[in-house]
Amino acid sequence: MQFQTFVNRARSSSYLKAIGAIVWKDLAAELRSRELISAMLVFALLVVLIFNFAIELQPNLRLTITPGVLWVTFSFAGTLGLNRSMSIEKDRGCLDGLLLAPVDRSAIYFGKATSNLVFMLIVEAIVLPVYGVLYNTSLLDSGLLLVILLGSIGYVAVGTLLSGMAVQTRTRDVLLPVMLFPVILPVLLAAVKASGGFLQHLEMQSILPWLNILIVYDVVFTAVAFMVFDFIVEE
Repeated sequence: MQFQTFVNRARSSSYLKAIGAIVWKDLAAELRSRELISAMLVFALLVVLIFNFAIELQPNLRLTITPGVLWVTFSFAGTLGLNRSMSIEKDRGCLDGLLLAPVDRSAIYFGKATSNLVFMLIVEAIVLPVYGVLYNTSLLDSGLLLVILLGSIGYVAVGTLLSGMAVQTRTRDVLLPVMLFPVILPVLLAAVKASGGFLQHLEMQSILPWLNILIVYDVVFTAVAFMVFDFIVEE
């Protein structure tokens, strides 16, 4: 029933226009200020640099540690971006305006999730070549890029929902990571395992279960967010 409702809404041109308007608003605001992507990017590059100087590895061990370092970097930078994305809306009064707009509340969720995903992918696209140069490791692998996309979708799907909950509290900067990381642990574990499998050129049979976990996680938590976002923002 819920799935059919989602399909009917997705077919509506006004629903898609509402999502597109929210995404365009976030992208236009970021192009003017550049405070969100710059904060995420600086933080991510600092994490990569710290790992580079703190851990000296033999060439044959770099591929083993690379997935963990990458996803630690992505998850920390992503949390910073999620927090800033919703807190900016709250502090400027834009969140109240969005909630008063005559659009379905789930359109607000998908619009914010899409813009957060775009910001996260931009940061990842910059971090990957920098990491490859610092660690002398080639990361140009289509399988790895697929894992990064699936992992980012799952991360943003849950993170956007929980940031909408945390932004209503005074301790939002601390509350979001506390709520997010226990929930996001399965997608991080699956992403690290699948990334390591592609970088080490393991057989697809051993990587496929982790890819399936990522896909199921993305679908399930996107559906959950679609069903409960309306109730969360009303609190």
